[in-house]
Amino acid sequence: MNNPKIAERKNGIELEYQLDEPPEKVWRAISTPELRQNWLPQEALANPEAISVTPGKEVTYRLRDDAAPFLESTVTFKISSNANGGTSLRIIHELDDVRLRETERAAANNNSLTVMRAA
Repeated sequence: MNNPKIAERKNGIELEYQLDEPPEKVWRAISTPELRQNWLPQEALANPEAISVTPGKEVTYRLRDDAAPFLESTVTFKISSNANGGTSLRIIHELDDVRLRETERAAANNNSLTVMRAA
């Protein structure tokens, strides 16, 4: 495994790794609960079942922080073959808790122009 490439995202992070193992082996590690448990424990999951699966290519899980405010996020694992016969593994982790979307609205004191109706 080499150093990851990191792409900036608004509410998350994207990492890419080049692994020596074949895609089939990597797929088993990210999609089989007994194997996944070794590096992504069930306690970190909001739901033990994947929320989206494209067999052999992509799987998405919903995670929940173990400390307050217990925010939820999604992590997507995308795999593909690389030129060396190994696997390219992209990990996309996005914070998408519904409580964060509520705070994106404009604040009441946002210094915008006030329009009043004459009585």
